[in-house]
Amino acid sequence: MTTTANAAALALGDDALVLSHRLGEWAGHAPVLEEEVALANIALDLLGQARVLLSLAGDEDELAYLREERSFRNLQLVEQPGGDFARTIVRQLFFSVYQRLLYGELATGSGPFAALAAKAVKEVAYHVDHAEHWTLRLGDGTEESHRRMSRACEELWRFTGEMFQPVDGLDLDWRALEREWLESVTGVLERATLTVPEGPRSGAWTAGAGRQGVHTEPFGRMLAEMQHLHRSHPGASW
Repeated sequence: MTTTANAAALALGDDALVLSHRLGEWAGHAPVLEEEVALANIALDLLGQARVLLSLAGDEDELAYLREERSFRNLQLVEQPGGDFARTIVRQLFFSVYQRLLYGELATGSGPFAALAAKAVKEVAYHVDHAEHWTLRLGDGTEESHRRMSRACEELWRFTGEMFQPVDGLDLDWRALEREWLESVTGVLERATLTVPEGPRSGAWTAGAGRQGVHTEPFGRMLAEMQHLHRSHPGASW
């Protein structure tokens, strides 16, 4: 692949890898058994995407387990801790709607990501449906669930603008993608009786920062946990 396509594979692969790990943190902690299975399945879908994408950029194991924090190119949104279940759902809604639109565009092209996108867009359709279901259920549920969802939307909104910063190697209409994302997410939030946050969706320190290797504090702790076993036993095999 070209250098720019390689960079794009790394960025998209890191998104999927990091969010997969974050969702995996719910194993044994989800509110109900069915939800633990659902989150695990979404995590596995994302991990499968990450493996394909990272293998396009280089050795997938080395890229996942031996890079330093500043070498990762994932969005800051996906590295945010799940916190409570509401925060996990809002994070998933914001990212999955973005990913569905992104893969939908890539699947119609003839570039190096078309085949992956054509398969992944079917998986992501389920991810969006799952996130929308829980957004509606919690947003228009009890007073407490509504409060938690509102708080999650406010806290994560500032990370969403970065999704639409152009990525080298992806020839897309990012402004159109952003408009579609905003329209889709706004519709879900309004149906869930949640208020669309009024604050900016990016700032000087957030817009494009993750793509440039600048990450938030929780990411370093997550990365240390994710890489610990591989780094502790280099070259080990099952």
